[in-house]
Amino acid sequence: MKTETTINGVRAALRTARTAGQSIAMVPTMGNLHEGHITLVKAAKRRADIVVASIFVNPTQFGANEDFDKYPRTLSADSALLADASCDIVFAPEAREMYPDGRQQNTSVHVSGITEMLCGLSRPGHFSGVATVVSKLFNIVQPDMALFGEKDYQQLAVIRRFARELCFPVDVIGVPTVRADDGLALSSRNGFLSAQERALAPQIFSTLSSLRAAIENGQRDYAMLTAAANAHLAKCGFVPEYLEVRSQDLEPARAEDTALVILVAARLGTTRLIDNLPFELS
Repeated sequence: MKTETTINGVRAALRTARTAGQSIAMVPTMGNLHEGHITLVKAAKRRADIVVASIFVNPTQFGANEDFDKYPRTLSADSALLADASCDIVFAPEAREMYPDGRQQNTSVHVSGITEMLCGLSRPGHFSGVATVVSKLFNIVQPDMALFGEKDYQQLAVIRRFARELCFPVDVIGVPTVRADDGLALSSRNGFLSAQERALAPQIFSTLSSLRAAIENGQRDYAMLTAAANAHLAKCGFVPEYLEVRSQDLEPARAEDTALVILVAARLGTTRLIDNLPFELS
């Protein structure tokens, strides 16, 4: 496995593969890898000849009071996990490589509408940071496909939207959320939870599952259902930010919709957790 830290280096490393007509898959990450990331790499390896994983803690997607400075940088451990998963190239640039004019560069990618709801309400500018850095990575690596976890459901929708509208020749593939045995969605931020908080955290998925069951049993008063679910999370010790039932294209759910997703963001102590549960009604 090669490790490249510069744009020219990763392009040069891919030149032979591209000339030979080999397919290239990309898995963008911010490092501090867990089994969810490794599942993406293994899925990419099944689909493509060459797998590139990027490790870059992107400063432009963090707000002023968020955890950019304390976000774990674990390149050595991450590289070992990627090598075991048969990743071919790790692209691990410094911030000055990705943002040579500084993080306040004049050019950015903004996807209107879809970014102004849910997580976008409490994290202004976050999705523009995501869209900009993923656009840069697509331009640098020029993959045939890119794989993202469905845990970040809104982020995946944003990436699919700009990739289609900006004509990136990249197949954006969502991979189902990987969960711990108790249902908690795997996330790098789970490491910030105390032992007591970690024991409470599975209540998020339990609440989503109960809400799904109620909908599948015919209940359609989404306002009442989500109010009760929010109250339950608050009683468990969470500070809910939102819990909503939406259509899978993220429009507000209507009684006649059959492709639904329940999305939640809540704080437990100082840690912000997100999760979602997509499902189809027969």
